[in-house]
Amino acid sequence: MIRLRVNNETRSIDVPSNMPLLWVLRDIMGLTGTKFGCGIALCGACTVHIDGKPVRSCLLPVGVIGERAITTVEAVGETPNGAKVQKAWLDTEVIQCGYCQSGQIMSATALLNNIPYPDDADIDAAMAGNICRCGTYVRIREAVKRAAASES
Repeated sequence: MIRLRVNNETRSIDVPSNMPLLWVLRDIMGLTGTKFGCGIALCGACTVHIDGKPVRSCLLPVGVIGERAITTVEAVGETPNGAKVQKAWLDTEVIQCGYCQSGQIMSATALLNNIPYPDDADIDAAMAGNICRCGTYVRIREAVKRAAASES
C-alpha cells in the first residue's frame, strides 16, 4: 500500500511503486483533469504540483513521492493564486480545445507562487514546457499578467 496526500486528502492505494503518478490520479483516484499528452514529460499536459512545484506526472513513479503534497487542477482553484489564474483564463478566453489547459494552469499558478509579478521573460520561461497545439500563447501570457495584477 502506498499513502499519498492528494488535494489535502490522504489516501492509501494498492498499486505498484513504479506506476506513474498520472495513472494513479486518473485511473485509480478518478481525478481526470490531469491529462495524458506525450508520455515522455515534454508537453506539460500532465503537470501537477508536488509541494507547490510543477512536475510532470506521466513519468514520476508514485513510490518516490512519499509524504509530499500533491495538488491537481481539481483543487488548485482553492488556492489564492490558483483562483486568480482560473478566473483570468476564463476572462481572457484562453481556452480553445482545452486539452493542455490543466497543465498550463498548474504551471501559471506555480509561477505566480514564486514570482508574484512576472515579466514576459519570466512567463515564457515558466510556461516553456507546456505545448498548446491551438497556439493560444499570446492569450496565456495575457492571462498570467491579468492574474498577477488581480487583487482577489
